[in-house]
Amino acid sequence: MSLVRLKIKGISYSQTQNGAYALILNEVDGDRKLPIVIGAFEAQSIAIALEKEIKPPRPLTHDLFKNFSDRYQIVVKQVIIHKLVDGVFYSSIISERDGVEEIIDARTSDAIALALRFDAPIFTYKTILDKAGIFLKFSSKEQDKEEGDDSIVVDEILQEGETVEIDPGSPAPYKELSMEELRKELERAVANEDYEKAAKLRDEISKRK
Repeated sequence: MSLVRLKIKGISYSQTQNGAYALILNEVDGDRKLPIVIGAFEAQSIAIALEKEIKPPRPLTHDLFKNFSDRYQIVVKQVIIHKLVDGVFYSSIISERDGVEEIIDARTSDAIALALRFDAPIFTYKTILDKAGIFLKFSSKEQDKEEGDDSIVVDEILQEGETVEIDPGSPAPYKELSMEELRKELERAVANEDYEKAAKLRDEISKRK
């Protein structure tokens, strides 16, 4: 089976359910997107890894794994999303130490969080992308609102029966803040180790760039 390389397009959160996130993957040589519902903690960890300027004061779980691997000279070479069963994606981490390659089973969200930290490529099989990949279609007026459409995608996935851990908190009105205020709030959230807030602030900053 042929492999298709994916890149991370971004993380979107549901407009109707707090704490529901989707990781949006995009095929490198195509237009199809692969949305994967993930939990709040994994969304935070991936968002932190995507934002190179954010340095947590203490290592997150995935950072700890990276530090541990570096100490013992273990390298993550690639991540493969290899199976899709009843809406659940299964992944493998391909690692290497002293020339010996190992395949480790992992949740897709954890595997991608580690792939980011090791700068490792992410792949899936063409059959999985054919089955679960989607095209986002835009009218001329909607072309600049792609992020909002990604949020709609999350809601559609959740309506199809996907479940994630729900956070009872409500999002802050970040749209009212200026870019300078957003950056200051982001720095404050990271300093306070409030990574869920940091992830939402980063999303708002990314939308405005």
